Amino acid sequence: MFDFFRKYNKIVMIFLFLLIIPSFVLFGVERYQGSGGEVKVARVDGQNITRPEWDAQHRLETDRIRQQSPNVDPTLLESDVMRYATLERMVRDRVLAAAAAKSNVTISEERLSRIFAQDTGLAAFRTPDGKFDRESFQRVTGRTPEQYEASMRAELATQQMLLGVTGTAFTPPALAAATINAFYDRREIQVARFSPESFASKVTVSDADVEAYYKAHTAQFQAPEQASIEYLVLDLEAAKKNISVNEADLKTYYEQNTARFGTKEERRASHILITAPASAPAADRAKAKAKAEQLLAEVKKAPATFADVARKNSQDPGSAEKGGDLDFVTRGAMVKPFEDALFALKKGDISDVVETEFGYHIIRLADIKPAVVPPFEQVRATIENEVRSQQATQEFAKAAETFTDAVYQQPDSLKPAAEKLRLTIQTASNVSRTPPPGAAGVLANRNFLNALFAADSLDRKQNTEAIEVGSNQLAAGRVTQYTPAHPMPLAEVKDKIRAQLITERAAVMAKAEGEAKLAAWTAKADGATFGAPVTVSRREAQAQPLAVIDAALRADASKLPALVGVDLGTQGYAVVRVTKVVPRTPSALEQTQQENAQVGQSVAAAEEVAYYNLLKERFKAEILVPKPAETLPMAR
Repeated sequence: MFDFFRKYNKIVMIFLFLLIIPSFVLFGVERYQGSGGEVKVARVDGQNITRPEWDAQHRLETDRIRQQSPNVDPTLLESDVMRYATLERMVRDRVLAAAAAKSNVTISEERLSRIFAQDTGLAAFRTPDGKFDRESFQRVTGRTPEQYEASMRAELATQQMLLGVTGTAFTPPALAAATINAFYDRREIQVARFSPESFASKVTVSDADVEAYYKAHTAQFQAPEQASIEYLVLDLEAAKKNISVNEADLKTYYEQNTARFGTKEERRASHILITAPASAPAADRAKAKAKAEQLLAEVKKAPATFADVARKNSQDPGSAEKGGDLDFVTRGAMVKPFEDALFALKKGDISDVVETEFGYHIIRLADIKPAVVPPFEQVRATIENEVRSQQATQEFAKAAETFTDAVYQQPDSLKPAAEKLRLTIQTASNVSRTPPPGAAGVLANRNFLNALFAADSLDRKQNTEAIEVGSNQLAAGRVTQYTPAHPMPLAEVKDKIRAQLITERAAVMAKAEGEAKLAAWTAKADGATFGAPVTVSRREAQAQPLAVIDAALRADASKLPALVGVDLGTQGYAVVRVTKVVPRTPSALEQTQQENAQVGQSVAAAEEVAYYNLLKERFKAEILVPKPAETLPMAR
């Protein structure tokens, strides 16, 4: 069926045109727009959030993140977890907006005007005469000023709703102390560990045990589905290859940018400065100029004494001790009058008195390094790359259209698209539906992998559509070989099963031994063997497992020493002897205030969450799509 559409697509388009246009006339576009094509992903106060709205909001958020952090991994932004987080924020915004509307929370025009006036970002859109540049604002933000104002009103209203809860949060001293002490409480303990490794040699696992475990847990030993693929990537670098560069254009570019490819002329100057700021009285400036004229006469008579005169008379502390030497400078490094005078001199010349905003200068040109301009042939490669880069974005747009059409029109091969655009067909094996840790590039993009493992791609081995895998980057691929998920043979996993059974049974034996010792030492403390005392807290674990720390802190501090047993699962068992409570070193007043403030912030955040959950129930907010696993793909 799809082959028919590809082969006769023009005929099909004409047929659909004749079929659809009359129905638009009879029933109106609204019937089509309102038909159930928009999947509902959430609902708040009887109003739906559709998948297109969700997609649009996620695009806005990811674009904003890319602008702020250009090097962020696009795989992270397009992950299921990040997309779901966007939907959660949309639901939250709508819940708070509904609450604000029902409570008649409004933002005054005066407050809004004050906020806009203080917004430095908006100042960039004002013309020199103070008018607001509406077109520039829409072009940069993608929103009209009215839409921006509405969003600001909604944001301020929701902030005001929450402020009524968070702004009145109260943390009694007793609550703050109990919370802080939970982090700082310390106990001196001794630990006796019963490790599974000590009992492993006593464990016997037969082949029958291994086989029985394998049969009972076959789902644990599934080889994941895998595919061998070939794929193409079109990006700006690939688009550059299709740009034809005219030699005459390269030479014109070279001539227009000659200064960029070489080195500027440098001049080594020395000077004598008699300071006279522009703000100084006229009499003082006249006196300084007269002094400079006197020194000029001296060095004109005896040029070889210039350095000595500078050391004795120059009022520039940076150069006076060096005989007035300023080292080599280029145009643009000095103030304009000084620069003009310097670059008008010949080597060895001494200028007349030069007036600048700092005072009066006498300048001597000591040496000249001429400008060096490399020949065209030497920088041709650099010029060609710059010209190609300037044209790459426009060329990419053209190439993207060709790429998209080619992989669709000839779905059984990527070769035609590769030949048209001079791309290299790349291959990969053992590709799975989810990117493995450390995956990079196209093979880490979930949208691309989802397209590869779609039913049509797997069954028909046809090209995927062109998938956007990054900024100015498209990819298309096809599965060449597919192996579905299947149970791994017992022979491949028997060693793993045997090791697992030994660990589990050794842990059981370690626990039994530990529980027996706990009972014996509780009845009679003599003969108990523990490790050296250590002081632990939730902040200082001292290499102890978290379960040991929790058990030690939960022990009854009024009945010390106390013994507690801790089941560590596959790590065995521990008997913990709590000997004493170690008082916390009192904090400085400033630290105590900071800690109390942090507890207050935590209480306010908890009350905000509780209030929001109450509003969610009141406005019947629900997300209609399943929540993904709380894992993010590995960053490249």
